[in-house]
This record gives sequence, structure tokens and C-alpha cells, in this order.
Amino acid sequence: MDYWLGGKDNYPVDREVGEQILGFVPELVRSARADRYFLARAVRHLAGEEGIRQFLDIGTGLPTVDNTHQVAQGVAPESRIVYVDNDPLVLVHAHALLTSSPEGATDYIDADVHDPERILQGAARTLDFSQPVAIMMLGIVNFILDTDRAAAIVDELLGGVPSGSYLVISHPTTEVDAEPMTHAVAYWNSQGTVPMTLRTREELLRMFDRVDLVEPGVVSCSRWRPDFADLDDVVDVTHFCGVGRKP
Repeated sequence: MDYWLGGKDNYPVDREVGEQILGFVPELVRSARADRYFLARAVRHLAGEEGIRQFLDIGTGLPTVDNTHQVAQGVAPESRIVYVDNDPLVLVHAHALLTSSPEGATDYIDADVHDPERILQGAARTLDFSQPVAIMMLGIVNFILDTDRAAAIVDELLGGVPSGSYLVISHPTTEVDAEPMTHAVAYWNSQGTVPMTLRTREELLRMFDRVDLVEPGVVSCSRWRPDFADLDDVVDVTHFCGVGRKP
């Protein structure tokens, strides 16, 4: 992701695999940027319009531009953010890059998305679970291969946060460029990396069963509340997303 975004925190193997995948789907650069812009718009909306001050970012990956804490604390400096990943490289960079405003706090948990209980226990060091929390799951649910298991993990995480909390998901999909995306994922999975899967919009909707979807629902990342200046340039991308509020 960082490589496709033009960042510097990537490695030769990232660039090699990234270039190979772009051979299948050149549009993935546009999709990666749309996914990142969606994160920024969603966090600004939650911190600004909804008053959310706590964010649990699961599967953060290598820090890149407009990380969750930067966007949230840019709106509300007192925001508290917990990042979760289980990649040792991410851990090294997290300590160096994931800093906080003096008024707020950031933390990092070394944990796997398949272990929601550990995530919630670790996050409780920094977050107050009696108050609403935004659960951010961008580009991570696709690494839970079984859809029933993925929905169960999302449900368990939502069970740990109170009413008024939010769920934010982005996910590579078969809704756009299905054939080249399928080839790209097959190549990814053949490289010995953590395997991933694509899902349809209907499958993604299952992840939001326990929340009330915020308009415009589950859509291409480029179409989730785009900035007015960008309206004429909006095209569908290979990542879909949604934001929902726990009633």
C-alpha cells in the first residue's frame, strides 16, 4: 500500500510484488489512493460531525500518509488511537512514527485480527470502553478467508464497544475489474504471503449486520462522501467500503 501511495516506508520485496500486481490491475494505484482518502474522510466525519474521540485501528500496516491519529487529532487533539497489527516490521515503524498530540494518546498492540479478545483487552489500556469507539478495519477483513468467521470476529469486536460506536471497513472486491483482480489475488497468494480473499458487496453487507449503515452505505471507496471538488472525477475503484453506527 505504501509503495502504491508513493511513500518511502517499503522494501524491495514490496516494490517487486507491487509491480507484479500492477501488471494485472494497473488501476490499483488509483484504488489504493481512494482507500486512503476514504480513511481520511471517514475519520474526519467521525471526529468532526459525530464527536468520536476514540479509534481502534486494526491492521494498520506500515505507517504512511494521513494515518488515523494524524487525521483524528487534526480535528480533535484529545483523540485517543490504538493501532493493532502483528507484523514485526510494523512494530518497528510504529514506535518511530505513530506519535501523539500532547492532549491525546496513541498506542500499538501486537495482535492478530483472528484474536479479537486479545485486541479488546489490550486496547482497554488506552481506550475507555464505556464511551463510543470507532473500530477501523481497512484492508484487513480480506485476510480472514472464511466469511462466517469474518462476520463473527466483527461481531465480537462490536460486542466490546458501547452504543454509539462505529464500524469502518474497506475491502477489495469483485464488483470492479473482477477478472484481473482475481488474477492479482491469486498471484499474491502464490508468493507465500498471508493469503487474502475478495468479496462481493453482498458479502460485505454481512459485516454490517449489527450496525446502522451511514449514507451512502457500502459503495466504492471513491464514492463514500467524496469532496465536492472531486465529484466530476469520481470513478469506481476495486475497494468497497462502509461506515455503520452501533445502535
